[in-house]
Amino acid sequence: MLEEDAERPEGEGIRPRRRLLNPWFLAALAGVVLIPALRPLLRFEPDPPPVAGQLPEWRLVDQNNEAFGSGDLAGDVYVASFLFTRCPAVCPRLTGSLRELELRYRQEGVRGVRLVSFSVDPAYDTPERLRDYAQNHGLDDERWSFVTGDEQQVRSLVEGGFGQPMGEALILWDGAVDVAHTTRLILVDQGGRIRGDYGSDRIGLDEVFHRARQVLSE
Repeated sequence: MLEEDAERPEGEGIRPRRRLLNPWFLAALAGVVLIPALRPLLRFEPDPPPVAGQLPEWRLVDQNNEAFGSGDLAGDVYVASFLFTRCPAVCPRLTGSLRELELRYRQEGVRGVRLVSFSVDPAYDTPERLRDYAQNHGLDDERWSFVTGDEQQVRSLVEGGFGQPMGEALILWDGAVDVAHTTRLILVDQGGRIRGDYGSDRIGLDEVFHRARQVLSE
């Protein structure tokens, strides 16, 4: 035995080796290495939303006073909403939420998802008023279309196609106008099929954002 080995306390030289062979240490080391690699495989991805119905073909007019309809949206996913320009309270909040949704699609580079807002007050909401509304709210008309037209055609599409309520325009006591309508968002796929009905609150916006991407990637 060498002199320096004789002077070393017994067991001092083998402690590091014992630590490396400790099963708890090896398990922890394996977890550090394997868990990040397995995380993408363990992430739960829900199935795309099922088909809830088929929209009829439709053709109205947009904010640029040009004919616009289901044929112009074929091949694109779109989020439908329902509002009117002289709405006193609900529609400005809905428009703000939709603007956040559109901005999120743009920031994350999502192409092929559009927004379509149908006027539920078409007798008043001319293309010019819809265009002014979009401009006053700073909305992107490359992805976002505002649609109006003959009242009976609009009502038939909103109520019969989308299955959403559309009341009559009522003059309130203070002179404001109200039209009963939904603030729900309807997800429509590339073939004009309804794929979901979502709220316009924070949770609903997040869900329709991800669901639209799922449908887009089918």
